[in-house]
Amino acid sequence: MKKQENSRSSRRFVKIFWGIVGGSLLLVIAFFVLIACGALGHMPTFKDLENPRSNAATEVYSADGELLGTYFIENRSYVTFEELPQHLVDALVATEDVRYYRHSGIDAQGLVRVLFKTFLLNRDESGGGSTLTQQLAKNLFPRDTVYSSNRVVRGLKLAVSKFKEWITAVKLERNYTKDEILTMYLNTVGFGYNSFGVRRASRTFFNKSVDSLDVCESAVLVGMLKAPTRYSPKRNPELSKERRNTVIGQMVKYKKLTKAEGDSLSALPLEIRFQE
Repeated sequence: MKKQENSRSSRRFVKIFWGIVGGSLLLVIAFFVLIACGALGHMPTFKDLENPRSNAATEVYSADGELLGTYFIENRSYVTFEELPQHLVDALVATEDVRYYRHSGIDAQGLVRVLFKTFLLNRDESGGGSTLTQQLAKNLFPRDTVYSSNRVVRGLKLAVSKFKEWITAVKLERNYTKDEILTMYLNTVGFGYNSFGVRRASRTFFNKSVDSLDVCESAVLVGMLKAPTRYSPKRNPELSKERRNTVIGQMVKYKKLTKAEGDSLSALPLEIRFQE
């Protein structure tokens, strides 16, 4: 009799367990469907993705080709992928999204790692787990910034925003090539001093074109993406140099530079030619 009771209890526990798992899975699927359908806020359409918003600056040149000034809402001018030096691309991927060319917008491996370190190990230094494509989605279609004092509401809004970014990232991957996504990303990121996009940033901090950036300069700009003010070579040169060397270290780690090249570059002083 006791064995039968234990057996019934075990079966009841298993049923409850799988009921909770199945119910949770259904809730997540329903949540995804509601977000994808726009029931929880606007979702970018394929038309939006094909024609992302542009805030490029208007540049005025003299008859001999000298830049006289710019008029802008956001000081942004675009580059093409062909203008990007390979070491800039290598620095970006090695630092921000090492599996960029292997995922389809969402890096499941990176996401699991972040969740494990955040919730099980209680560590918050492991990064946000967002791919370059997800970051582009956030840049093109910003989150709702209206603040709520209710913690539950804030958590729900964050969850909705993350789900939207995942869905939009997958759509971007279907619409564009990896090179196009990477180029759009570098055209939409901010570097401080009202400089948006890597072309404007290269002019602002080094007074040169993007295709003329060397490895150290590329590493400085990529390093700024984590926190443009904190790692600004103009405002905090020592922190900027440390961050530059971290980026160079990532390039060495993922075989984009040799150990000797990395050591040599890390020893160089930080040099900028700031043009506000």
